[in-house]
Amino acid sequence: MPTHTNAGPQARTAAALARPKRAVIIGGSICGLFTALLLRRAGWDVAVFERIGSELAGRGAGIVTHPELFDVIGKTGLDVTEARVGVGVSGRRVFGPDGRITGQLDLPQVLTSWGHLYRLLRSALPDDSYHHGRNLVRVEDSAERVRAYFADGAVEEADLLVGTDGLFSTVRAAFVPEAKPSYAGYVAWRGLVDESALSPETRAALCGHFSFSLPPGEQMLGYPVAGADEQLDEGHRRYNFVWYRPAASDGQLAELLTDVDGTRHPLSIPPHLIRPEVVAGMRADAHRLLAPQFAEVVERTQQPFLQAIQDLESPRLRLSPHVVILGDAAFVARPHVGMGVTKAAADAAALADALADGTDVEAALAAFEAKRLAFGRAVVQRARHLGAYMQAQILDEEQRARAERHRHPEAVMSETAVATGIAA
Repeated sequence: MPTHTNAGPQARTAAALARPKRAVIIGGSICGLFTALLLRRAGWDVAVFERIGSELAGRGAGIVTHPELFDVIGKTGLDVTEARVGVGVSGRRVFGPDGRITGQLDLPQVLTSWGHLYRLLRSALPDDSYHHGRNLVRVEDSAERVRAYFADGAVEEADLLVGTDGLFSTVRAAFVPEAKPSYAGYVAWRGLVDESALSPETRAALCGHFSFSLPPGEQMLGYPVAGADEQLDEGHRRYNFVWYRPAASDGQLAELLTDVDGTRHPLSIPPHLIRPEVVAGMRADAHRLLAPQFAEVVERTQQPFLQAIQDLESPRLRLSPHVVILGDAAFVARPHVGMGVTKAAADAAALADALADGTDVEAALAAFEAKRLAFGRAVVQRARHLGAYMQAQILDEEQRARAERHRHPEAVMSETAVATGIAA
């Protein structure tokens, strides 16, 4: 007959100390992967849960890199050079409406794509640590452990739960429901086109630089990134563009987000549901407003997509004794600072550092929050200043004056996606 022994408190404590601490990471995007890889390096048992049922590598957004991003990549243990991460450019250019260069700035930088960086990180994480199709519905935190409840009925218990589940974070909503995204008053048309699909003249003008075109109240930018097959060699890459355009929430935005079936989407729309006449109107505007090189890029992009620009600030990062949020789950800045992925990576590194000194989880999360909360606020504020002149409505004279300072070609080249002017 089997016997059962109930271990006393000292035995349970010893057993807890002997096992590696366990972290449940909600959200398998780039921030979640950085967090998982860094915590594994620190000796944690890590499980990543992603609600989407398939790999995320198909996303096409371009990413501007910064030295801090490469520092964090090195901390994950990946042996990755800048040349493997992305495409290098020598500087920046502004093109006038007639296609002539109206400004230049020497500023070497490496540009990459979301999908390329995702694949590099995902390849370093064992498959048994990454779980697809797992939708979080509830979190319970107790004095010692945290429990995650999923839609499929499964329950995961851990010493730490990290929310890296993005702008519409389920983790954040469970603890600070008042922290919601807010629409900034303008949208971004985005797209990728094969470098080989562009004319030789356009490739020569655009594909070696980070370039801009500046219609009144708008901004177009673009740069080369890895090709669809991860090729980084010239001629096999893709060109990524982002075109910021005002769209009042009670008028033009509703029109843009009404799909082919007449359904109005709140703040995003699947690319294949964008009405053909909306895309055709955007292409016509490109020929009317942009430098001809950029008009060609827009014309030859097969499936442009639309992004409503939003801000998000969470009042807290440590949501309970064993729950924390990072990256876009905590702060989302307008893309003009080009800091989204770098900030997410730095958040993950700061969390791993805070947990590495042997203190208890609650104290580590408090230390992490003290270090990163002010920085997240500063990034959001800086991005608001840079993007103010594209808002559909600028409310007062101070906003107008601030916006005017950031719309000249010299300012756009020196301030966009550069880690300056941000102080915590």
